[in-house]
Amino acid sequence: MSLPHAILTALLERPSSGLELARRFDRSIGYFWSATHQQIYRELGRLERSGCIRALASQRPARGRKKEYEVLPAGRAELTGWVSGREDPKPVRDALLLRMRAAAVVGTDGLPDELRRHLALHERQLADYADIEARDFSGRPGTAAETTPERTEAPTEADRLRHLVLRAGMDLERLWVDWLTEALREISAAPAGPDGA
Repeated sequence: MSLPHAILTALLERPSSGLELARRFDRSIGYFWSATHQQIYRELGRLERSGCIRALASQRPARGRKKEYEVLPAGRAELTGWVSGREDPKPVRDALLLRMRAAAVVGTDGLPDELRRHLALHERQLADYADIEARDFSGRPGTAAETTPERTEAPTEADRLRHLVLRAGMDLERLWVDWLTEALREISAAPAGPDGA
């Protein structure tokens, strides 16, 4: 996924200023596609120059106001073409996996502490995702949660797709939790030196 497509997606969901977009990235899109505030502002300028977005007219004076952006037809067409396009999966590039490989030749001294730290981070992220699921998707027909009086409407296609993305994140966190738990078990059962030395 590319940053311009992430921004177009967010702006189609709701016109926003650069600051609002950055906050939304921090709270939702950033879970699977991160970007700094500077990258977001730079990309907004590119998208505006290319005719994919435009700044909305403001009722307030220009000084100190936040520019809000909306997606133009060219931006929607770009995003639609990207959604229907092809892209091969990217190989996993994770420093922790490389460190495990390196530990096979230099030993595991200090590695269990780092694995426990990563395990705690992934457990916390999984708990955050579970909270989001309970808050945003609980009780809607078609979800695993029970129906509540507050949420009885059927989920929209957009709701179902957002929930699928969230569930993918939860599954990835569960995978990491399981793998890290297994890795810690394996390391504690093996001698600390390289190649069992």
